[in-house]
Amino acid sequence: MSATGAPPAPPAAPAPPVRGRSVRKRLVPYWLLLPGILWLLVFFALPMVYQASTSVQTGSLEEGFRVTWHLATYQDALADYYPQFLRSLLYAGTATLLCLLLGYPLAYLIAFKAGRWRNLVLVLVIAPFFTSFLIRTLAWKTILADGGAVVEALKALHVLDVTGALGWTEGDRVLATPMAVVCGLTYNFLPFMILPLYTSLDRIDPRLHEAAGDLYATAATTFRTVTLPLSMPGVVAGTLLTFIPASGDYVNAELLGSTDTKMVGSVIQSQFLRVLDYPTAAALSFILMAVVLLVVTVHIRRSGTEDLL
Repeated sequence: MSATGAPPAPPAAPAPPVRGRSVRKRLVPYWLLLPGILWLLVFFALPMVYQASTSVQTGSLEEGFRVTWHLATYQDALADYYPQFLRSLLYAGTATLLCLLLGYPLAYLIAFKAGRWRNLVLVLVIAPFFTSFLIRTLAWKTILADGGAVVEALKALHVLDVTGALGWTEGDRVLATPMAVVCGLTYNFLPFMILPLYTSLDRIDPRLHEAAGDLYATAATTFRTVTLPLSMPGVVAGTLLTFIPASGDYVNAELLGSTDTKMVGSVIQSQFLRVLDYPTAAALSFILMAVVLLVVTVHIRRSGTEDLL
């Protein structure tokens, strides 16, 4: 009891939690994701639905197109243009392999050997992005021109004899051949290979290399057992970022190739803008997407990693 004889006051009850504030706090991440979700819906999902609807339509531009669920369009498109599909996969796969063979050593040098020149070399890697994709591709028409220094050097080294036997060049000519298209694809998409590889290699702890040296591992053994396995996420990311756009590219095939080197992207562009056969163009687009997704899925599973960065 207190000095006045009155019983002490009971302790005050804790204030109830502010429920509204707690709910708003939980909703903050969703509000932050909302702009990205809306962007994907408006600029990705809705166009995909529209193209899917277009692919099962029949009609003409004059009479109008209507949905008739004409699924035979897919069968006809694949039957008529399967050579372009195979050619696209061949060119894209070859360009991806060349980008990997060229990009891995350069990314390795940037990550471990460039030192204070690292930032400068990285700027040089992305320097092609400072100009238009179209201009970069047109430049290769000059580089590979008949009688130019590059072609003459290839002739002197008898490289054109080998590529001619493989069907990649014709005589002493490089332009308008598969080799020209692959050269353009390799050049234009090489930065997409180098940057993920550099990021993956730069994340490797240098102490792992030191530990391998302490265990008397040779440079080749260290690369095979330490560097290469830890850089596989970069290899996977680089090959995907190169193969996916290269398989659907049509600029290099149009500017550096001929009618015999048309890729499926060229066919889709022609069907949309020249022939005006929208259902066939949409069906070709979905077939290409399905083929690329299948290749990507198999590649990721066989690589043994799902970490792309």
